[in-house]
Amino acid sequence: MTLKDFLIGAACGAAVVAIAKTPAFRKGCAKVVAAGLQLKDDASEYFETLKEDAEDAQAEKKVAAKKAKA
Repeated sequence: MTLKDFLIGAACGAAVVAIAKTPAFRKGCAKVVAAGLQLKDDASEYFETLKEDAEDAQAEKKVAAKKAKA
């Protein structure tokens, strides 16, 4: 590693810190996090619906099997 590489890295690090402190960057990060949480909630709701549908289908199959035996 040379001094030049170090100075470039330090400059890039300082630029990232400066950008990260801006209100626009923070607002953008908040939107990304909010969208991710909404996606998680939507996926959880979807899979819960699938689970309920599968349980209903299984229960109906058991009832139909009992009726067929009777």
